[in-house]
Amino acid sequence: MGIREDIRTVFKKDPAARSTLEVICCYPGLHAIWVHRISHSLWERHFYFLARLLSHISRMLTGIEIHPGAKLGRRVFIDHGSGVVIGETAEVGDDVLIYMGVVLGGTALEKVKRHPTIENDVVIGSGAAVLGPITVGRGAKIGAGSVVIRSVPAGATVVGVPARIAEPHTPASVGQLDHDKLPDPGLIVISQILDRLSRLEDKFQAHEELVSEHEEIPQGTALKDEKIYSLLKDVIDPGVGMDIVELGLVKEIIVDGPNVDVNLVLTTTACPMIEYFKEQIRRKVLSAEGVEKVNVNILDEPWSWDRNKKKVVH
Repeated sequence: MGIREDIRTVFKKDPAARSTLEVICCYPGLHAIWVHRISHSLWERHFYFLARLLSHISRMLTGIEIHPGAKLGRRVFIDHGSGVVIGETAEVGDDVLIYMGVVLGGTALEKVKRHPTIENDVVIGSGAAVLGPITVGRGAKIGAGSVVIRSVPAGATVVGVPARIAEPHTPASVGQLDHDKLPDPGLIVISQILDRLSRLEDKFQAHEELVSEHEEIPQGTALKDEKIYSLLKDVIDPGVGMDIVELGLVKEIIVDGPNVDVNLVLTTTACPMIEYFKEQIRRKVLSAEGVEKVNVNILDEPWSWDRNKKKVVH
């Protein structure tokens, strides 16, 4: 554990670092860690007031508050450290990367272990709060703005408030936290609930058709477009809570006898809900009388048509 190792850590974890002189002079996260080593040494020797005074001065100069009682491992790097708070009984392992605004806080008023334990190779995103005497397992990643109140398994990725496991295991690539690739566990749960609700509605509708008196549609009668549009209004986009017809995602419906083609235009063909939409649309349209086959096509032309205009081709 030394200054040279700390400087090498900065170059490894921050591509913005240009020179050794810049790292020594312009990285408050590094300064806070250096001062903490001195204050922690004083704390262990029971010079509590001097230790607290030194950590207080460090907080004023760097914007980073590390209690002198906290234990930090080797090669810990605090990047853009303003607003970081590390409590008295917190323990941080080796090769941990902490971004700005992170809080390793306590949840008890007793003089006990009340702050988290962060194991080796953990990445904690900006603004995240890890609260209580919990353990964040080795190689875990915490998304920006997450509030972690339960222990995190090794290698897992957690996001949200309160934080939930988004991925049970991620490759051990220290320092890389691709927020644009993190799944939304809340959205996944909502889509599963909507899928279950849709299946229950289909069963209920089938039961109603069996017990109610109705005239059978003669073979060859053309399907009505309004019937299909009405069915598609039950397909909800869980991301916004609106149906795909109201959102204008249905470009056209093509009816060819018992075959129906539904053309959708999304804002991106990489939409993570594509398979969910396809399954829901097929199920809903197949519930209509006379439909035998449904094709759902995703068109790559999001801005070349009027979303508010319905178009049906027979």
